Amino acid sequence: MEPLQMEPLKIIIVEDEALLALELEGLIEDSGNSVVGWATSFAEAKALIDEHEADIAFVDLNLADGPTGISIAEYIRDSGRSLAVFMTANPRSLPENYAGAVGVIAKPYTMSGLTAALTYLKEGVREPPPAKALPVGFVLSPHYAAHWAASTR
Repeated sequence: MEPLQMEPLKIIIVEDEALLALELEGLIEDSGNSVVGWATSFAEAKALIDEHEADIAFVDLNLADGPTGISIAEYIRDSGRSLAVFMTANPRSLPENYAGAVGVIAKPYTMSGLTAALTYLKEGVREPPPAKALPVGFVLSPHYAAHWAASTR
């Protein structure tokens, strides 16, 4: 019996560095998923979250309007419309509860690391909890670690 193909993820990128955002967009699309929008500030991110039914938002901590990534993750959590995943060079700056985000991918990330994280996240979004092992380079928040990593299928 063939495994079921899961619907591609719809992803929002919240990143103010254009080269990083373009590289991330290419990696996401090369993995078979789609980018529904790109934001560089809290206001732009909020508009994209409200306008699109994205599955995940990859969120940098520090944006064009300051350290607003945490506020974006809290907005995503409170909206209940998608999940946030932080992408940052300084994961120690995250609050203990990760502001409701699923987890964090530390920068600089590798193509293989991001691809593994996307596969894991796709399972987590489409058929939670993920059946695959937690990929190297992706750290689950305490909340999701308790629910996803501790669950067995």
